[in-house]
Amino acid sequence: MRFAVKTRPQHITWAQMRDLWVAADDIELFESAWHWDHFYPLTGDLTGSNLEAWTTLAALAQATRRIRVGCQVNGMIYRHPAVTANMAATVDIISDGRLELGLGAGWNQLECDAYGIPLPPLKERFDRFDEGVEMIVRLLRDETTTFVGQYFSLTDARCEPKAVQRPYPPIAIGGKGPKRTLLTTARWAQHWNVIVAGPAEWTPLKAILLEHCAAVGRDPGEIECSVNVMVSPDGDLDAAAAAVEGYAEAGVDIVVMNLPQDATPALLTDLAERLRPLA
Repeated sequence: MRFAVKTRPQHITWAQMRDLWVAADDIELFESAWHWDHFYPLTGDLTGSNLEAWTTLAALAQATRRIRVGCQVNGMIYRHPAVTANMAATVDIISDGRLELGLGAGWNQLECDAYGIPLPPLKERFDRFDEGVEMIVRLLRDETTTFVGQYFSLTDARCEPKAVQRPYPPIAIGGKGPKRTLLTTARWAQHWNVIVAGPAEWTPLKAILLEHCAAVGRDPGEIECSVNVMVSPDGDLDAAAAAVEGYAEAGVDIVVMNLPQDATPALLTDLAERLRPLA
């Protein structure tokens, strides 16, 4: 069992989030750190602050030296896939090859309505997602890319300079849709992340992913599986550790510890000590 941390960029200052990532960088138990890609807070005061994902990720990559960095997950609806590919290559260079490229279809109606961003019906959204993931992979991997899809097209497109990680940074797809998300994961991802209620919900989803891998001829051993576990606002580390133990028995590879909003570097130290016997 391996461990990561996730901070929520809502209702927090840049300095607070930077200090948490720097502290995690100094704790070897934590192999990666994550945040999310939203423009509005998801909980609490929805009119409050929320730091933008990619600009903070670039700064956090510069502020750290060891820990892998990523976003759970980049919303495909927010940016053209070619723009995302160029941003990903640049952050991978800034981090010296530590980017985990989180990708998802997107879902937040509130943000889309506020910013005038189209949020297509579910089928179209996932059709766009499938095209977008393929485009991003090809732009990061190939010298030039020509692509003609229903929603996106490229003509002899370049993405230069290339990322440090070759053929491209690991793709981490987030979600649990059995028909579309898990199929796209089987085709393209090196990492699958999902938020579930517990091992009883995760296990049948993993079985569906294995079925998709068999259908597309993919070795499931090439896809790491992670889940998110909340650390409660009261800092109950025993409860968090108990949740982790259940996932270890189910065969999850990585547990991402979602930190409470008021987490401090000291909490990270205590959390690592509590989790270390489970690693």
